[in-house]
Amino acid sequence: MNDISFTEALGIVPGITAIIGGGGKTSLMNRLAAELSAAGSRVIICTSTHIWRPTDLPVLENAAEADIAAALMEHSVVCVGEREGEKLIAPKLPIARLNGLAPYVIAEADGSKGLPLKAHDKNEPVIPPGSKVIYVVGADGIGKPIAESAHRPELYARRLGADVGHVVTPKDAATMVDYGDTVLFNKADRPEDVENGRAFAKAFHGRTVIAALKQGRVIEVIN
Repeated sequence: MNDISFTEALGIVPGITAIIGGGGKTSLMNRLAAELSAAGSRVIICTSTHIWRPTDLPVLENAAEADIAAALMEHSVVCVGEREGEKLIAPKLPIARLNGLAPYVIAEADGSKGLPLKAHDKNEPVIPPGSKVIYVVGADGIGKPIAESAHRPELYARRLGADVGHVVTPKDAATMVDYGDTVLFNKADRPEDVENGRAFAKAFHGRTVIAALKQGRVIEVIN
């Protein structure tokens, strides 16, 4: 399905998109922003938690609405947030207000320390109101023990009724999707990963997009 964009496959529409779950969220945020920009749209990227400060985009800190509007006159994609060490945290303006300045706002709304799977603790994820939620699951977490593949492994195991040595199945990963109805099943680089993505889709209640994000490939969309 190389002719379909990630934007189309994931059903991205104007408004706020919150990306949560396992590793690959920042890459997906950047990919969507690039696709939307190439199609002629203005995009704001941000976080409701924290992200690494982008090096290839204008970054607006302590920005008023007028500052952001002016930057969007010159650049199709800007990042808005506040500095915290080497990272950015949520902008001072409410994310809903940002959506009044650009038709698309994409927010990374979760952290997973780069691991492919995630169990959400209380107060996680931090999803802006009214967001379309995209949940990222890494294919490289399937077939490995929870202890190796999941952020908050003890919590992940407890919710599955297993121990941290339990080897994660596609059905397990689908069971742990607790927000949203659209999943990017990412890093499907091998035929066995694609098969695991199809098994995940059978157990999941919504849309599964099997993809290899780093290769820029949408492999299959299963509704």
